[in-house]
Amino acid sequence: MRPQQPTDAAPADMRVSGDAPVVADAADACPRCLKPAALCICDAVTPIDNKVGLLVLQHPQEQDRLLGSARLATLHLTNSTFKIGLSWPSLAKALGRPADPAEWAILHLGSAKSSDLPKDRELVILDKKGVAIPDQDRALAGVKGIVIFDGTWAQAKTLWWRNAWVLKAKRLVLNPQRASLYGGLRREPRREGLSTIEAAALTLSRMEQRPQIETALRASFALMLARYRSAQSQGAVGDRAAPGSSGSTAEARGPRKKRSGGRRSRSAVSKT
Repeated sequence: MRPQQPTDAAPADMRVSGDAPVVADAADACPRCLKPAALCICDAVTPIDNKVGLLVLQHPQEQDRLLGSARLATLHLTNSTFKIGLSWPSLAKALGRPADPAEWAILHLGSAKSSDLPKDRELVILDKKGVAIPDQDRALAGVKGIVIFDGTWAQAKTLWWRNAWVLKAKRLVLNPQRASLYGGLRREPRREGLSTIEAAALTLSRMEQRPQIETALRASFALMLARYRSAQSQGAVGDRAAPGSSGSTAEARGPRKKRSGGRRSRSAVSKT
């Protein structure tokens, strides 16, 4: 099968894991967020001028029209880019402008465990061996942007291996103190699993020391979930408690090392 080419377009017909097919009526879907009118909160989105850039790379098969938060995150942030695809020859091609991956960070978990991370830090830069580097503040100060893979753990691993330039970037791990707002709507295999918008909010607010970024993005996400639950109670959408799908279950994580016996553990990403 030929690799799919990157595209910014999203199909009108999207399927949600764990639910019956959901077919979007073009007349009912918002042209900006692509959500049904009952779930659209675009009128409540306030643009935020973020200094640290955000690039969300979504796997073509991870386009959750109902609970996905990736597009909502990039609608909020003026310095952000959203792309759908499998591979790009370079970070610059993905962004559409010059960029050095060594100055960017990839949301990554790999073999890192929350118990191994500094207890007082919610953002941790790792070295190539998955160990927290000594001078965290200095490493974070030089980061110009973050990349989040949006999809299931398996889809995130695909994105990781298809984009060799990510190996030149810094590896950033999230160690959130708060659980995801998804609650029972999504079951996460790990406590630190977050939606894409929550992962972006936490990362950018800490890096820029602007708590208002996290406050605004979490408020929009909470509103979107409230509208989903309202529609669910009215029978407009099916009941679901789908397993965590993306990723930063935080919106991106890199592949883990092989275990003894030759089996590969699953990689994680941020959720949609």
